[in-house]
Amino acid sequence: MNNMTISLRFPENDDFAFTEAIKTLRTNIQFSGSRVKNIIFTSVAPNDGKSRISMMLAKACAESGKKTLFVDADIRKSVTVSRYDISGETVGLSQLLSGQTDYGHVVYGTDIQNLYIVLPGPYSPSPTELFEDVSCEAFFRRVEEDQYDIVIIDTPPLGTVIDAAVLSRFADGIVLVVASEETSRKGIKRVKEQIDRTGVRLLGVVLNKVRMDKGSYYSSYYYGGKYGYGYGYGYGYGYGGNKNDSSKNHKKHHSAERKEN
Repeated sequence: MNNMTISLRFPENDDFAFTEAIKTLRTNIQFSGSRVKNIIFTSVAPNDGKSRISMMLAKACAESGKKTLFVDADIRKSVTVSRYDISGETVGLSQLLSGQTDYGHVVYGTDIQNLYIVLPGPYSPSPTELFEDVSCEAFFRRVEEDQYDIVIIDTPPLGTVIDAAVLSRFADGIVLVVASEETSRKGIKRVKEQIDRTGVRLLGVVLNKVRMDKGSYYSSYYYGGKYGYGYGYGYGYGYGGNKNDSSKNHKKHHSAERKEN
């Protein structure tokens, strides 16, 4: 492990409902089975919120006492370093997979107990080839040897590039993040079919960016706010009906007032 400890500057969040939603997501994943440890997070399109949700989930798992590894495998367009204000010279996954460094240098401890992180490293013009290389298999073999309780892997949108499908051979399950009233049913169906072809279990769907204003579908459940995070986890994949009815396939949901880019 790298001797450098990374400080993660999380945005201040005093929203109880949002925190509880992340904890509910954590609990649902834990009930997916004891063999589910390596979990890929992906989405249909950019800006659906998968990177924020996966990191917040990793933080919640670590705070619950689980030895947690967060792997930022979005080496095309990562936001981790800038979003969490990570400073200092670091090395990451792209450098490891291209033979520029070794495993012991890319795994960092953080200022959050039990949370470890692998940064993406510099942009690579051919990340798919890196993920198909034997060095990627060796990386996940070392991760397994380190006996983490849970490994959360943030990947690029599967509706845009194939990276998540390539990495799926190292995963025990996949979580799909979709943006309420933004992600198309056609796009969700296409990505769901891609996930099915990998043979890896789709653990559930996270419904994000749920409208919280008066008159929206969720407004009768929650108070105030204009926009929020909403989580519909592990229920149904029907995409019929009109656009306003699409969220009704998620029977369980938790939201929190919060604007998101």
